[in-house]
Amino acid sequence: MPHSYGYRARTRDMFKRGFKEHGPIKLSTYLVNYQIGDIVDIKANAAQQKGMPHKFYHGRTGIIYNVTPRAVGVIINKVVGNRYIEKRVNLRVEHIRHSKCRQEFLDRVKRNHDAHVEAKAKGERVNLKRQPVLPRTAHTVSIKDNAPQTMTPVPYETTI
Repeated sequence: MPHSYGYRARTRDMFKRGFKEHGPIKLSTYLVNYQIGDIVDIKANAAQQKGMPHKFYHGRTGIIYNVTPRAVGVIINKVVGNRYIEKRVNLRVEHIRHSKCRQEFLDRVKRNHDAHVEAKAKGERVNLKRQPVLPRTAHTVSIKDNAPQTMTPVPYETTI
């Protein structure tokens, strides 16, 4: 039989719930506040078929542009040929979650601000730029109390 080309074709593993995550949706899902400009990850929840994203958008990250009582509008950039097209999709809140992609950056901004304020109070300058890990410094290995050893492979033996 030829395979189907339906709206949810080939989503057997994509839309399944995780291990020990079956059953009704937790109420805390509905208590999360979303605001315009928030960055969200799209992950379809198979327990709620209403307001579900198309399989293309599953796992994508977008920016909220509209908020309604039960759903949000999300802008996603889609690669079509040699260009990006801005797609606007409306999804229920069960299918999105706040993205953690900017969390490391926001933590670094806060850490840099605290270091800057502390340095300014002391009247000194501090370098806030990230520095790459430098190569290890050169050193000499001494053979005193560390005699070189010759290593040979162990011959393979079959024990039947």
